[in-house]
Amino acid sequence: MRFGILGPTEIRSTTGEPVPPGGPGLRALLALLLLDAGRVVGHERILDGLYREPGQANALQSQVSRLRRIVPGLVEYHPAGYRIAADPDDVDAHRFTRLANDGNRALASDPALAARLLAEALGLWRGDALSDVLDAPFAADAAARFADLRLGAMEDLAEARLMAGETRGVVDALDPLVEGHPLRERSHALLMRALHGSGRQADALAVFDRIRRRLAVELGTDPSPELTDVHLAILRAAPSATAPPAPFTSFVGRDDDVQRVGKLLGESRLVTVTGPGGSGKTRLAVEVARQRDSCFADLSTVDESGVVHAVLAAVGARDSGLLPGRGAPEAETALVSALADGGPLLVLDNCEHVVDATARLAKLILTRCPRARLLTTSREALGITGESLHVLPPLPVPSPGAERAEALASPAVRLFVDRAAAVRPGFDPGERAIELVARICLLLDGLPLAIELAAARLRALPLDEVADRIGDRFRLLSQGDRTATPRHRTLHAVVEWSWRLLTDEERSLARRLTVFTDGATLGAAAAVCGTADVLPSLVMKSFVELRDGRYRMLETIRAFAAERLVEAGERDRLREAHARYFLELAETADPRLRASDQLIWLARLKAEHGNLHAAFRHAVTGADIATGFRFAGALSWYWWLSGRRDEGRHLTARLLGEGPLPGLAEEYLLCVVNADSDDPAAFRLAESILTEPGLRLRRPQALFLFRMAGNPGDEVPSGLLGDDAWPSALRELGTGHRALFRGRARAAETAFRRALDGFRSIGDRWGAANALDRLAELARWWGAHEEAAELTGEALAVLAELGAVRDTADLLCRRAYGVICAGGDLAAAHADYERAVELARTSGGSDTVARAQCGLGEIARLRGDVLAARHLFELALGGSDDTRARAKAGLSLLTEANPAG
Repeated sequence: MRFGILGPTEIRSTTGEPVPPGGPGLRALLALLLLDAGRVVGHERILDGLYREPGQANALQSQVSRLRRIVPGLVEYHPAGYRIAADPDDVDAHRFTRLANDGNRALASDPALAARLLAEALGLWRGDALSDVLDAPFAADAAARFADLRLGAMEDLAEARLMAGETRGVVDALDPLVEGHPLRERSHALLMRALHGSGRQADALAVFDRIRRRLAVELGTDPSPELTDVHLAILRAAPSATAPPAPFTSFVGRDDDVQRVGKLLGESRLVTVTGPGGSGKTRLAVEVARQRDSCFADLSTVDESGVVHAVLAAVGARDSGLLPGRGAPEAETALVSALADGGPLLVLDNCEHVVDATARLAKLILTRCPRARLLTTSREALGITGESLHVLPPLPVPSPGAERAEALASPAVRLFVDRAAAVRPGFDPGERAIELVARICLLLDGLPLAIELAAARLRALPLDEVADRIGDRFRLLSQGDRTATPRHRTLHAVVEWSWRLLTDEERSLARRLTVFTDGATLGAAAAVCGTADVLPSLVMKSFVELRDGRYRMLETIRAFAAERLVEAGERDRLREAHARYFLELAETADPRLRASDQLIWLARLKAEHGNLHAAFRHAVTGADIATGFRFAGALSWYWWLSGRRDEGRHLTARLLGEGPLPGLAEEYLLCVVNADSDDPAAFRLAESILTEPGLRLRRPQALFLFRMAGNPGDEVPSGLLGDDAWPSALRELGTGHRALFRGRARAAETAFRRALDGFRSIGDRWGAANALDRLAELARWWGAHEEAAELTGEALAVLAELGAVRDTADLLCRRAYGVICAGGDLAAAHADYERAVELARTSGGSDTVARAQCGLGEIARLRGDVLAARHLFELALGGSDDTRARAKAGLSLLTEANPAG
């Protein structure tokens, strides 16, 4: 059990459930014993502590008996008294005392650890100690003792936070403490230090004057030497350091980052906030600095030689004796002297263009000033030992199609709305407007500067105009804060500043990387761009981000760099290199999608989906017809397996007009399939390709896909598919289908089982799922519903491995239909249909949605819910011919059952 006396008496079981502690007498007895948890408390002390009248031994025995029923097995009798057999650490008062003592001891060596221990200790308090047993004689003295310990811990925590450079929060914590204890000198000394650290020297001196007069009037004494020393230190202090700039706008969306940076500052003496231009590094640093005793140096306008002088001025050091023309060594000596005792948090903002000089100065300060702490902002890390990094990401944006409430909760949208309200008072986007705001934030990568600039355009443009023009972001967002430095004034200027800080080699790679649509692996970048040696450097400079093993650019940066690619005259050459690389990847992957490692290759193609489609599109639109046909052939099976069966429709349709090229007849056939062409001549030409004498398909899946697009066809010509394992299994699958069409169910079953064995032997999940589905269908025909359900379950498990969403939805519909036909569990069928609707909607399977709605309508009819059934059947009328026929039959049954309806 765990016990609490730092507040009302509390008992909790081992599972955390509260246990009623009984009436006032029982609570007092329990609290008295808990003060000495694990030790014997003498009879006399218990009697004196609980009762004001003598001769209460019988009453005590009665109370002990009742307490034992509340905490069974814990109250033990001893000849000298009673003992509660509880571990002291299970009692909040003892745990508080231990943590507070540990925190006090840690003050001298590790302020961050001290702060954590003391905060944990103070977090145990739920009110005044022993608050519900204060009528007991023992309680007042014990409560006063704990209250004094609590005050000491609060002061220790304030001390630790001041040592870590925090002031603003310390002032807030100490104000009520000083007010409640107007003669407590240590609290006043700490408050004076915190106020002075916050730049409020006059307020700090006023605190001293107030307690000095109070001590004289009420106690007839003078302030202690410790308090006087703090007063004198403030009077003699160096000129005020440069405080962080006061923000003009509210701070939106970065609370978690403030906490993270604060935590890092408690653990490390150098913290660098990195991120791309416009991500809000300076604003974050200002917010962190405002919560601490800090001085702020903006390095945006200095060069390498001016860094140390700018920092020296920022810390507010007195005249160092430096004369114009004196060099850095004297300034460094003066700076080290100013920071020798630690002092405030030193914030160095905008270091990226002077990163070498800043790194050297930071190392000097950290080496020579053991108590100094630094926070820097830069588009790349300083790169010195002991540096902790906080990479500032873009603001989170709402997911596509998010509801209004969800969108408004996203930091990016909140920032836009906040800034828009500043230029258009009362701005409160409705459902339509919030979609536009969310789209703007998404297209701007969640970059705070870009979002603020876009919101400011609402002063002159309606929201839909801003959304329509966001594609030309650099022109739209070409006006900014006139008071900002030129490089921070517009979105183009922000990105251009980062661009200028790159080396020639880095700029060359950065512009070439823009040819990738959805990021690149290291190998792809090297192959297409010619080299990727400086890619890590681009990441370090926040121009490229590395996520999940892929190198990506924010779209804003990519748009800027893409313009540089055109200016360099390299776009066409890079697009060709990009197409060659991804064509080779697609052609290498194609046969492996029909082998045991198909999941690996399917995942790789999915990761490169954007690049593959872009390369295919560039080939077709760029009149590289042969490459276009090769892409269509290599990607067809990937499109089928991944559920993207409409992906290449428009591009393959454009290729059909070019006719089959020499050596690419199969690729033409696959274009006919993927284009979903209704041109009889194209189908006849494709059929003639399949019947060409002596043909052996290089891509055996072409036959399957063509048959799926047309009709089952005749027997497969000898030698067309070859004798490899996958074509042989496919041949058995086709044999089974033809047997079904001819009414030979047993022969079909035999063929499907052979197909299943063949596909399983090579690890092809797609083929195994198809064979299992056909076998399940046969089992349903024969009334073996349990076997059918088991086979369908196996097929669904295999499809789950593939991630085949549309096929899974189709299979769920078939399973649910079989359950209904067998008079089985309607609830299970209903769940399958509901899941099928969900999956089909995400994969674009509109006919599957209609089929599932028809099935749900049938379940509603069987349950007697006529209105729901009618609604669902009417929705299903938009499906295929078979689905529409079933829906009409369902509506007829409803009419027959309820003619009046």
